[in-house]
Amino acid sequence: METDVADVQLSGVAKAYGEVKILHGIDLEIRDGEFMVFVGPSGCGKSTLLRTIAGLEEITGGELRIGGRLVNEVPPAERGIAMVFQSYALYPHMNLYDNMAFGLKLAKVPPAEIDAAVKSAAKILHIEHLLDRKPKDLSGGQRQRVAIGRAIVRKPEVFLFDEPLSNLDAALRVRMRYEFAKLHEDLKTTMVYVTHDQVEAMTLADRIVVLSAGKIEQVGTPLELYEHPVNLFVAGFIGSPKMNFLQAELLEASATGASLRLASGALVQAAVDAARGKPGDKVTLGLRPEHFVVGGELNPIQCTVTFVESLGSATHAYCAYPGVQDALTCEFDGRTRIKAGQDIRLSLPPEACYVFDAAGQAFTRLAGEPT
Repeated sequence: METDVADVQLSGVAKAYGEVKILHGIDLEIRDGEFMVFVGPSGCGKSTLLRTIAGLEEITGGELRIGGRLVNEVPPAERGIAMVFQSYALYPHMNLYDNMAFGLKLAKVPPAEIDAAVKSAAKILHIEHLLDRKPKDLSGGQRQRVAIGRAIVRKPEVFLFDEPLSNLDAALRVRMRYEFAKLHEDLKTTMVYVTHDQVEAMTLADRIVVLSAGKIEQVGTPLELYEHPVNLFVAGFIGSPKMNFLQAELLEASATGASLRLASGALVQAAVDAARGKPGDKVTLGLRPEHFVVGGELNPIQCTVTFVESLGSATHAYCAYPGVQDALTCEFDGRTRIKAGQDIRLSLPPEACYVFDAAGQAFTRLAGEPT
């Protein structure tokens, strides 16, 4: 059954193996033509969620609709989806043309249609000159293109990708991220992509779903998640280097700001709506590494540099500071000259401060990113 709309709707979708619950009532709408990315740590349920959409895992609760059609009991082959796995799973004895055509031949598609579909997919993926080669003659990136081409020829309503770049080296992953973005732009098809790599998620997604322990923590655009995480988990997962977290106590709390005392005794003013907090509450101050300013008078703190990474365009300084478990991570312009053992004064712009209550929920920030 074909439809002009390829949205995916999950209502209370649950998955359990006996008494062990993997997915806990997932509510999610993936829009027609959207590139949606699932991220989260290992074991959070992101691949299981993708496999329930594919029909490779039977859901134990809730409803799943693709293009408005209830597909809970519909077999995978009839859902209008195509899935690309981490493993390429190519037939080693077949050339690329036959690998891509195999599924269509099984479906008894006329040879002329198969030929047109294979050559069209090969052109999109820039592998038309490789169609007579065997998989053993290809690089990892070329093999992944063949696996994607095998999905394209089926003309699915929804593409599902389960960590497709995990087996590639770092440089090739960067190149293939561009290829995936271009593929989505060319095909304009709904795509759902699973990865543990938040850089992949930030660069590819229209929207990101952050998962933890089988539950959705937050859904939003990459910038929404980066600038306005709803809780400590999302704040710590999205961003590289990670956000710094410092234990603090609320001294004053109102809808126009919060005054905090850090473990070091330093006082910090944060531009957040802390109206639901009260003096004496234990909170967590969150600071992105790139928001520290060397010198300055706003929320000044003193710390000691313990290690420096010079990366060319950026310099990462790791600093010892009371109340920080490992080190305070700061990111500066690559021209910044800082050495290990140096004592430095940092300022923390109030509009760059994130504050989380004792339950880990974020107070709303009153301003955008600092300039």
